Amino acid sequence: MTDHASPAIVPPMDRSPFRQMRERHKVQRIARGLLATSFVALGLYTVRGFLPSLIWGVIFAIAAWPPYVTIRDRWKFRPDGITLPLLFTTAIALIFLIPMGLFALEAGREAQGVLNWADIARHSGVPVPGWLRRLPAGASAITNWWQQHLQDPEDVSELLHSFNIGRSMRMTQQVGTQVFHRGLLFIFTILTLFFLLKDGDVVTRQCLVVSRRAFGKRGETIAEQIVASIHGTVAGLVLVGLGEGALMGVAYLIAGAQHPFLFGVFTAVAAMIPFCAVIAVTLVALALLVKGTVIAALVIFCLGMAVIFFADHFVRPALIGGSTQMPFLWVLVSILGGVESWSLLGLFIGPAIMSVLHLIWRNWTRDRIQDPTRAEREEIDDLPDPSLG
Repeated sequence: MTDHASPAIVPPMDRSPFRQMRERHKVQRIARGLLATSFVALGLYTVRGFLPSLIWGVIFAIAAWPPYVTIRDRWKFRPDGITLPLLFTTAIALIFLIPMGLFALEAGREAQGVLNWADIARHSGVPVPGWLRRLPAGASAITNWWQQHLQDPEDVSELLHSFNIGRSMRMTQQVGTQVFHRGLLFIFTILTLFFLLKDGDVVTRQCLVVSRRAFGKRGETIAEQIVASIHGTVAGLVLVGLGEGALMGVAYLIAGAQHPFLFGVFTAVAAMIPFCAVIAVTLVALALLVKGTVIAALVIFCLGMAVIFFADHFVRPALIGGSTQMPFLWVLVSILGGVESWSLLGLFIGPAIMSVLHLIWRNWTRDRIQDPTRAEREEIDDLPDPSLG
């Protein structure tokens, strides 16, 4: 009987070292993630006072990037040069500085006029204005009150002395502090814009690398949606607001309103927020009414309401919603809710957030088999072919 040698039994490999190595790597990844998150939080806390400047700089850079690249490629500017970024930054800064300077000059001139008026009123009283007697209702009552309280120089002096000078000084100091703070933030915004334009290609490439590593190819889709919302918001709010201001400025000039250019700029700034241009138009109409030109006041008010209605209900939703594929209600809620939550930054942050939510909603409600997104098609294309074994 022949003995058959039994096959050697190989003891199973001890996999505990590999398991320990995987667990150690997992713990290290978690620790690195917590460390990176901690430093990001510390960095944001450190620059928290300048975050609005940085965000505004990013918004300006995204809005100015398409024309900047077009001019740079057409005129063969160096991608890492400083000439074109400096020109663009200076032009954008002047867009804000010139109207603000004109407003400051006009405010100083009007303040001097108010001081002269107060000095004259203290010595000779305030006569009843002629337009007050032409009011359609309540003219006699208001005229009697004016004669009793403002026409006598002693009453005017008592009224002026009733103002708290110390409180006025504190308010002046607070205004000065706010002006200095806002000016400093504006300088940092301009600096951020300059460096983003100068190094825009490098920053874009780095952001794409980080986005793909963190979120995959779908992160690119979200980034493109945010950029599209900012472009649409700039076109729908800023450009449309400037158009409303220019149109109404010409109307103010024809109607004979005082300071038509300044009121046109004020209308343009107010028109960047939906329905806020009504305030500017109403002020100009009231100024014309006080001046005695009733027909001009009615024409300006009716024309302003028509322009605001057409711009807010047709032009803006088409520009903003067209670039982000958002319906009108989403556009309106995103702008007004953004302003309420983030002040002026909400004009751009609100539509960006809502456009991403709208993109996520469309992706979740889309039939992924019948209508895959571009990111899903790219992910499917990257999968290995099962027929290759």
